[in-house]
Amino acid sequence: MTTARPSLLIISFSPIARDARILKQIALFQDRFDITTCGYGPAPDGVAQHVEVPEGTVNRVNGKLAALRRFRRVYWSQQGPAWARTRLGGSFDAVIANDADTVLLALEIVPAERVHVDLHEFFPALHAQNPTWRRFVSPYFRWVVRRHVRRAASVTTVSAAIAREYEGLVGHPVGVVTNAAPHRADLRPTPVHRPLRLVHSGAALRNRDLGIIVEGAALAAADVHLDLYLAPNDPAYIEELREAGRRSGRVTVHDPVPYRELAGTLNRSDVGVHVLPPVNLNHELALPNKIFDYTQARLGLLVGPSVEMADHVREHDLGVVAAGFTARDVAAAIDELAAQDVSRFKANSDAIAEQVGAEAVVAAWDRAITAIVSR
Repeated sequence: MTTARPSLLIISFSPIARDARILKQIALFQDRFDITTCGYGPAPDGVAQHVEVPEGTVNRVNGKLAALRRFRRVYWSQQGPAWARTRLGGSFDAVIANDADTVLLALEIVPAERVHVDLHEFFPALHAQNPTWRRFVSPYFRWVVRRHVRRAASVTTVSAAIAREYEGLVGHPVGVVTNAAPHRADLRPTPVHRPLRLVHSGAALRNRDLGIIVEGAALAAADVHLDLYLAPNDPAYIEELREAGRRSGRVTVHDPVPYRELAGTLNRSDVGVHVLPPVNLNHELALPNKIFDYTQARLGLLVGPSVEMADHVREHDLGVVAAGFTARDVAAAIDELAAQDVSRFKANSDAIAEQVGAEAVVAAWDRAITAIVSR
């Protein structure tokens, strides 16, 4: 007689089939659970069922309702939760609610003791550089965290610093699962190139101010070339960066590559660059997936003085930390990258690749869901 496997619902209002963090959750549990996913885009591999949220369904906080502190109405006025609420029937043994915009939905579907919440940002400070957002929307997200995230059986987030911020609101420990990339045992450091090949991959978002690293590469005295692999978040911004790169002659903007090909593509470079101006708390405390992508690609790193990234680079001797967040700071850091040092940084990435790979850090999710199901 075959014993039915437990059921797991994973909710994320993101394009799940190309969301690296959600794909790690699926990979972790697909051999032991019947997984249902709910989110945008087509079904990812490894799931029993997928509830596809219609394209164009918008999750936008209603500022007027938020100003009136009608927070529950704010939540259910968002199209994604309202639509999914009517489609997610049945019973689930456990639910992973990804990000603040799925939490109340998850708590409608199953009792709180079956919900694990995974928070990919510190939501109360998401756009805190905007005074209007800070005044009206931040209190809404604090309400979501204090009133509802704290009810969940367990909570994880992406870095120790952000976990501490959440612990102050929920009143109990918050686990950490970094945005680690899957371990690539097949890759090794390549010889250092001349010109030195710098690379950046990720979203083309204006508040990341990628022009800083483009200008920094142009200003550097060292012989370097910078490759950018950018997701098409803002085509006009990408064209601006491409034009700036043409003027310098040192920068090439590429289309993004599928995530499964990213590490191999990055491996052809020498140093991964990420300098993120601290326009809000999430930027200040970020430890993003690209840091781990660069390590799996066996690159050295060049980062700004963001606390989590800088500590990670210094702890493992992976690269250099710029003194600040200006183009001149980036240029000065580039000029520190002597070939023998870059070779050492790449070797150190190789040495820790397995230790910081996704397979080593997802244990917190495994413990959380195992505890829920065992209850």
